[in-house]
Amino acid sequence: MIIALHISIVLNLLALGLIFWFKKDQQQHNEWFYGETEASEHGYRALMEDFTNYQVKCDRELSKLEKELEIKTKQLERNQAKLRKELPSTIGRVVGQIEFAQDKINRKM
Repeated sequence: MIIALHISIVLNLLALGLIFWFKKDQQQHNEWFYGETEASEHGYRALMEDFTNYQVKCDRELSKLEKELEIKTKQLERNQAKLRKELPSTIGRVVGQIEFAQDKINRKM
């Protein structure tokens, strides 16, 4: 009976020691996890800000390219309209030269 009592006291003391040991170890793990969580949160925020800045930069570049494209399109339309206006006179000159050349050819024959 006394031996069983001593064994139970030793086991109880061992169990209490292990409880305190594991509690201390668990606190260290919790502190490490909290630190890792804060570091991850900081990293995610920085990544989010970088991505937001990237999106804003892309939107600005896209709008700039759209404006440049619109300007170039308008310039091309103006040049095309100018060519359309000049086309009849150019055709007339070419046809006139062809007729003049035909007259010279017909006279020689």
